[in-house]
Amino acid sequence: MIAAPVSGHHSEAGFDKTTIAAFEGVVTELDWRNPHVYVLVETTGADSQPVQWRVETSSTPSLSRRGWTPDSLQPGDSVLVRGHPERGTDRNYALLLALQKEDGTILTAAPLSSESNARASGLSGIWKPDSATVAEFHRRVSSLPLTEKGAAARDSFDYYSESPVAQCIAHPAPWVFNSELYVNEVDVGEDVVILHSEYFGVRRTVYMDGRGHPNDAERTLQGHSIGSWEDDTLVVDTRLFADHRIGNGPGIPSGAQRHVIERLTLSEDGTRIIYDMFVEDPEYLIEPLSARVEWLYVPELQRYGYDCDPEVSS
Repeated sequence: MIAAPVSGHHSEAGFDKTTIAAFEGVVTELDWRNPHVYVLVETTGADSQPVQWRVETSSTPSLSRRGWTPDSLQPGDSVLVRGHPERGTDRNYALLLALQKEDGTILTAAPLSSESNARASGLSGIWKPDSATVAEFHRRVSSLPLTEKGAAARDSFDYYSESPVAQCIAHPAPWVFNSELYVNEVDVGEDVVILHSEYFGVRRTVYMDGRGHPNDAERTLQGHSIGSWEDDTLVVDTRLFADHRIGNGPGIPSGAQRHVIERLTLSEDGTRIIYDMFVEDPEYLIEPLSARVEWLYVPELQRYGYDCDPEVSS
């Protein structure tokens, strides 16, 4: 195994982003499940004894767009693996950067960039968040001023024991719709707009028939959404969110007072949606979040299914 300092790009706190672990070995299993696909690789240790590495990759939709299939790796395949090792443990566990097969084929888990020049005539279609604008969105989230309760929750957060995502419970809107790894689909109807996120297979119904939010209704993970049109901009107002341990960002919960307004506007050239969001939750946030993400029109991409398996979610 070779370790060298690098400028890592993954944000998973459990991995050492400053180090690359590189090793050769033989594949023993490709575990094709969500939210993470795993590759098990057997190497030989310094004492000439077998050593098993567990290599974490991305989800099946993301890998499928990179050319992976459930048959991309077979037991017995010789591979060279590069990845970020797990931080602070003795486990042979790494986050994949790239894997090279004996025939020279290279498999990665990096997000696929789209070079589509297609133009949409409306909001309906397949859209992929622009990674550059998503990065700025996350920077703004990381600097949110928190209430005393919000700061205490963030500082005490333990992903492995507290994260709903580790139990296959999706992030609430707008976070679930703004990952550069996944595509979204918008279906504009007369009385409803359906918003699909490939991430966790979330499906939201936005009621466009003039109704208001119900009184004393059950709070749900994605809340209750009502919409209206301001010229060509879709305005979505969502309340009645269920409590979520990381509903306002990494380690920052959300609660019953959470209120989200989203504005989706097609750009003049039809190549992207300008997605503006406003999030307030006075229980945890001192001031509301106002942010913008852009979605690229990618009709050539397929929206894949996502069946999360709690056995491999953490």
